[in-house]
Amino acid sequence: MGWVLVGLGALLIAVVLWDCFEALILPRRVNRLLRPSRLFYQSAWSVWRFVGCRLGPGKRREKFLAPFGPLSLFGLFTTWAVALLFAFALIHRGLGSRLNAPPADAEPTLWTYVYLSGTTFFTLGYGDVTAAEPAGRFLTVVEAGLGFGFLAVVIGYLPVLYAAFSRREATISLLDARAGSPPSAAEFLLRVARGGNPAAAAPVLAEWERWAAELLESHLSFPVLSYYRSQHDNQSWLAALTAMLDVCAVLLSGGAAEVVYQAQLTFAVARHAAVDLALVFRTPPRPPDPDRLPPERLTLLRQRLHEAGLPLRASQAKTDELRRLYEPFVAALGDFLLFAVPPFVPEGAPVDNWQTSAWTRRAAGLSRLPAGADDHED
Repeated sequence: MGWVLVGLGALLIAVVLWDCFEALILPRRVNRLLRPSRLFYQSAWSVWRFVGCRLGPGKRREKFLAPFGPLSLFGLFTTWAVALLFAFALIHRGLGSRLNAPPADAEPTLWTYVYLSGTTFFTLGYGDVTAAEPAGRFLTVVEAGLGFGFLAVVIGYLPVLYAAFSRREATISLLDARAGSPPSAAEFLLRVARGGNPAAAAPVLAEWERWAAELLESHLSFPVLSYYRSQHDNQSWLAALTAMLDVCAVLLSGGAAEVVYQAQLTFAVARHAAVDLALVFRTPPRPPDPDRLPPERLTLLRQRLHEAGLPLRASQAKTDELRRLYEPFVAALGDFLLFAVPPFVPEGAPVDNWQTSAWTRRAAGLSRLPAGADDHED
């Protein structure tokens, strides 16, 4: 029985350390299904998402969903630490390690070994319970070193994670003045047309090509970032990615020649990000319901752009062909993560986040903000 406990403890340590290595250090996607971190997130997000769905769309849901990303990290770290504590306690129990602990003649219980493991793992150094034999002392030294290294990796992981989150959100904030809130392809193209220089879209698309590449790299390496929500309720990384894919689809189906090549590059990287993230979360692609760009909406888009001085030769068939390459994936991700996929052509004039605030609303004596505006009560 003792060697069975030693084997179970050693196996648990190996599983947790390998899972920690894959989640925090290994910079690539892991396809294996049976992973403790994957099982943790599947169960935790299922419960959190179930409650969020019961709240209905709106601010209450967003406020409830927003803490999940940061809280899940602490939950995962705690799960790993507790598993390691019990694993070392099982090994002590299996080896029958003698302890210097009051009362001296009492037989150590499993919980005494857990206490020893906890004070050793976190290097507390109380000294009230210590190992009395060479094997037990060696095991405590190994655990102390492992605990120190584990805490160092966790502390070093957080700045990397939040740096990636900050870079992601900074570019999303730039999209507010360029494509509205929530962002849309129609609004982006209309604002480019009003600027009088259609070629100005090319450098913006180049910036979003790099953003999509960074999103692909960071969210494949650290999938937990996908759960981190933006500062404003009408913004998200999925909405920004979808809006840029929409823009590229329209330009590729009939845009100006000077921006078509850059649109091809941005579309390729952004579509790659959408597909790979759908694979990470195992969300089967499905067509969006309802259709985001029926023929009458594309006709309206062409009319608006023509009036703004940007003739568009986009055909319904070509646009639909391009949309089928990415819309099923972003729709599935939106359902899974409870992100709203932005409209292709907004119903009314969008109100940008920089134009609204609770203070200006009170000063103007308005009862409420226009539809679609983000009310910042911070």
